[in-house]
Amino acid sequence: MFTEAGAGGEPLTTEEAFFDKIRQKDFPCVGAKSALANGRMKVMAARDLTSAWNDLAIHDALLDWAALDLAPDDLRSFAVIFEGPRDLSELAFERAMWERLQSLSDKDVWKHQPYDPSVSSDPESPDFSLSFGGSAFFVVGLHPHASRPARRFPNPTLVFNLHEQFERLREKGLYHRMRERILDRDVSLAGDINPMLAVHGESSEARQYSGRVVEADWRCPFHRRTP
Repeated sequence: MFTEAGAGGEPLTTEEAFFDKIRQKDFPCVGAKSALANGRMKVMAARDLTSAWNDLAIHDALLDWAALDLAPDDLRSFAVIFEGPRDLSELAFERAMWERLQSLSDKDVWKHQPYDPSVSSDPESPDFSLSFGGSAFFVVGLHPHASRPARRFPNPTLVFNLHEQFERLREKGLYHRMRERILDRDVSLAGDINPMLAVHGESSEARQYSGRVVEADWRCPFHRRTP
């Protein structure tokens, strides 16, 4: 795993560098900042985004993560940081990301895990979300060559966020306020608003996962298989 120099010149581990990115003042995602500040940001190291080497272990960890009791005000994230490749274009990263997500979903089917009934398994549906262990997840991809500054990180990374926590924020009337804060901060960082961002239920969130500005006729390669 890579290391880089910290503020005092000491080397940072990959996990520390990831946490350091989130702590940066201009990092827009206040949800990630909250999860990290409260000790609810879990990180797993993996080998290669283009390989199935760690897929079974990642899926096991996702199921354990989904099974944890979620406190009413709990914001938490599960980040899988891969050693590489670090030379993937945005399109190549997107393809590799969906290959991993498809493989993880296939393992979910193999283990006879139900799909979260609160979301759709059809990536063309505005209610689409991935599901592992019966719980819906929203995924955020980061990599070195992302066009959006907030999505850049030296290692390919997939961050899994439970949908349930966003639904609880909606119930409390806090979701839209948090979303507006993130959008405003992202504009300050990047200079313009992310055209891929949408509210769940308005358009498929699959278009947001990789961070790439996908074409109007883009079709998600994901397909939930049957046992």
